[in-house]
Amino acid sequence: MKRLIVFVFLCQVLLSGYAQQYQVSLIPDSLLRNADAVKRMEEMQIQFKAEDKVIVKRKYAITILNEQGSKHAQYQNSYSSLEGLSDISGNLYDAAGKKIKSVKRRDIADLSSSDGFSLMLDDRIKVHNFNHNQYPYTIEYEDQQQLKGSYFLPYWSPVDDERFSVEKSMFRVEFPAGYDMRYKELNLTDGAVSAEVSNNKTLQWTLTGKKAFVFEPFQPPFNELAPAVYLGASSFYFGGFNGNMKTWFDFGKFQIQLNKGKDELPDRIKADVKRIVTPLATTEEKVSGLYAYMQQNTRYISVQLGIGGWQPFEAKYVANNRYGDCKALSNYMVSLLKEAGIKAHYVIVNAGNNRMGLREDFPAPYFNHVICCVPNGKDSIWLECTSQTSPAGYMGSFTGSRNALLVGDDGGYVVSTPYYREADNKQIRLVKGTVDKDGNLQATVTTVFTGIQQEEAHSLIHDASNSDREKYLNTALGLPTYTVLKHSYAENPGKIPVITETLELQAPSFASMTGKRLFIQPNLFNKSRTRLSSETVRKFPVVFSLGYTDEDSVVVAIPNGYTAESLPKPVSIQTDFAAYTIRYTVENNKIIMVRKHTRKKMRLDASAYKDVVSYYDQIIRADAGRVVLVKKEE
Repeated sequence: MKRLIVFVFLCQVLLSGYAQQYQVSLIPDSLLRNADAVKRMEEMQIQFKAEDKVIVKRKYAITILNEQGSKHAQYQNSYSSLEGLSDISGNLYDAAGKKIKSVKRRDIADLSSSDGFSLMLDDRIKVHNFNHNQYPYTIEYEDQQQLKGSYFLPYWSPVDDERFSVEKSMFRVEFPAGYDMRYKELNLTDGAVSAEVSNNKTLQWTLTGKKAFVFEPFQPPFNELAPAVYLGASSFYFGGFNGNMKTWFDFGKFQIQLNKGKDELPDRIKADVKRIVTPLATTEEKVSGLYAYMQQNTRYISVQLGIGGWQPFEAKYVANNRYGDCKALSNYMVSLLKEAGIKAHYVIVNAGNNRMGLREDFPAPYFNHVICCVPNGKDSIWLECTSQTSPAGYMGSFTGSRNALLVGDDGGYVVSTPYYREADNKQIRLVKGTVDKDGNLQATVTTVFTGIQQEEAHSLIHDASNSDREKYLNTALGLPTYTVLKHSYAENPGKIPVITETLELQAPSFASMTGKRLFIQPNLFNKSRTRLSSETVRKFPVVFSLGYTDEDSVVVAIPNGYTAESLPKPVSIQTDFAAYTIRYTVENNKIIMVRKHTRKKMRLDASAYKDVVSYYDQIIRADAGRVVLVKKEE
């Protein structure tokens, strides 16, 4: 009987201790500050058994502090024919650390990873969420993956987001002692602890007590700030192919294997190529002609089965089916150009805003897109093959201004895609308007957009319905109340594309009235709204990810019976990172405002933040300049 009592007591103690590990009261105040969620523990283990067998085990627990942190409560992981997923378990704990629910197999959703533009995918996703809303609470999950290759190795990024702190996270990698396991550490105070036992080597990293990041305006991308360890295989196996990625040159050799024999075109397509290029004189004309042909005769649909996520379909497949993904379409474009006697290259890139770029010192397959490059002396021609509307030569914000890997005849080469500066990304606007005696505005607004600044207008033209376009135009211009009566667009495609937008609009009560005076703010559409706190202690560098030039000219006729009483003073500001001017005049009974703002694409030290604050404070004041009109004496 005594033994039974002791046994029961020990069980109670063990259960109590286990439950208490997730008590919210145990979280240090420093980790609660500025946090919406706290990672209580994480153990991630990579077992590199062989080049064709890698086991990934992970267990983690996250305390969700409030509704904003609930985005971290969902479990999600993928599997496919090349990577299995098993042993999924999960638990839910209350604020006191008491387990209140566990995952059951039937509770885990199994979904296709269909993205809406893929025809065939074998990737699937396991998803689970306790959908608990009694804050704070803790979720705990555990799973295991089996990778049938070593091309993609998981990375460790213990800090999931801003306003997310970490109590403890551990990352452990095991591999044969003779294998060259490469790794890249970012933003870590402590490096790897290594050990070697029985012909196996281990590397282990631990992060503890990491406080939450607090967002700073114009900060670098989060993936540049967060602690992380990236792994890179040396020799590897993937989908029936062997390769090496110790250098980018070797990485390119592997892609050559994947692309080999996939450039043959049907005879009818060869005839089309000859018909298109024969009357054209220059390389640029021929490239543009064949690019337009591809755009008119294909569309983007993804087909990714097994290694198809990295290996393009044959050019014949695209020609016969008239569709393909970025890999297939880029390979098809290279094949069309080859048939025309024009050398072109398949280029792998990490596309999108704030994406982790290619690291020249660490070859690894962190890519998500493929484009095409045509060498042409000092002025290579770049082609986005998934777009039916982009002009030849334009990369834009999606793939421009970054490093990429060009697959040459013998290996891979790191190249830079076109870089877009402030002179390329312009918004030049002319407003001609009249204000009546009641303060109502009638205006014609003509805006020329270039480079990255034309992308929104390009999307409005090609992607939006008429009703969506009208809805956008009637909400996006910044005036309190207005109606766009007419709108039109004219495109001038090129390496720096140009779109001209013309609007006719009316804005009631645009000018405010007090007694015999009318008050007008001529800067209708381009007031700066960048308000920065001067009290912030800046931690991170200042990054201006977009360089641009805005020029605004506003001409407003003074209503009959009024004359200008006062005008704002001209303002001119010049810094290393930006320049701003604005001036107001009255000519021929018209108010004229001319404004120009240029900002460079650049990175500044954190110490320069005070200058950035001062700069934008001055702009906000200058942009709010007000012209006072007074009624003429009878």
